[in-house]
Amino acid sequence: MKVTLKKYPNRRLYDTENSTYVTLRDVADMIRQGRQVEVIDVKTNEDVTAFILTQIIMEQAKQNNSILPVSLLHLIIRSGRGVLSDFFENYLEKAIESYLGYKTTMDEQFRICLELGLDFSNIAKKTMKDISPFGTFFEGTSDKTDKKEDQ
Repeated sequence: MKVTLKKYPNRRLYDTENSTYVTLRDVADMIRQGRQVEVIDVKTNEDVTAFILTQIIMEQAKQNNSILPVSLLHLIIRSGRGVLSDFFENYLEKAIESYLGYKTTMDEQFRICLELGLDFSNIAKKTMKDISPFGTFFEGTSDKTDKKEDQ
């Protein structure tokens, strides 16, 4: 469901659906709840949705002191607007959607395994042992564990 907000010259945002003024935090909450937001500038009738959403992200970055690494920000500024918008439109959105889908699937699989009562300690140990940097760390532990189990 899309909600249309009006942006007034005094920077206030008006929710036309609920006939009330809203803050950037309110807009972020709407989006987190799965709503699509459209923001129209009352004076120019221009769509300023991207600007408002960027403002929300910047406010969140200010609270966390960073949202992107400084080196990446330098690279973005150096590469220019065209490269940046092309990257965001074509790749970043798809990458984030893919990541969120993968994360949801893995969380669900992990939840199912926990409900089944599977013991991950031996599976993790065997997997980590097979990964070269960790192999030497686990070399002596399987012998000790096997001897304890035999006793």
